[in-house]
Amino acid sequence: MTQDTSATITLKKPLKRGEQEIAELKLRKPDTGSLRGCRLSMLLNSDVDSLVMLLPRITEPALTEHDISQMDVKDLVSCASEVVGFLTE
Repeated sequence: MTQDTSATITLKKPLKRGEQEIAELKLRKPDTGSLRGCRLSMLLNSDVDSLVMLLPRITEPALTEHDISQMDVKDLVSCASEVVGFLTE
C-alpha cells in the first residue's frame, strides 16, 4: 500500500499576492519537524489557528498568515481535509 505524500488543491477563489495570483496549492505531508508547536488533536479538529501555524510550512508556494486569512472558507476546509488525511492514513 502506498501513501500519498502530497496533494494539489485548485482554489475556488485564487489568492492575490501583489501582482501574483495563486490558483493552485501543493500540500506536502507534514514531517515531525513541520508539526513543531502544533497540537495534533487541534489539527485533527481543523482548528484554524493550528492550520495557520502549519500551512506555511507545508504549502507550495509557501502561504503567509495574511494569505491564509484571505482564503475562501471552502478553500481552507479543503486544506484542512488534506491535512487530516495526511495525519490519519
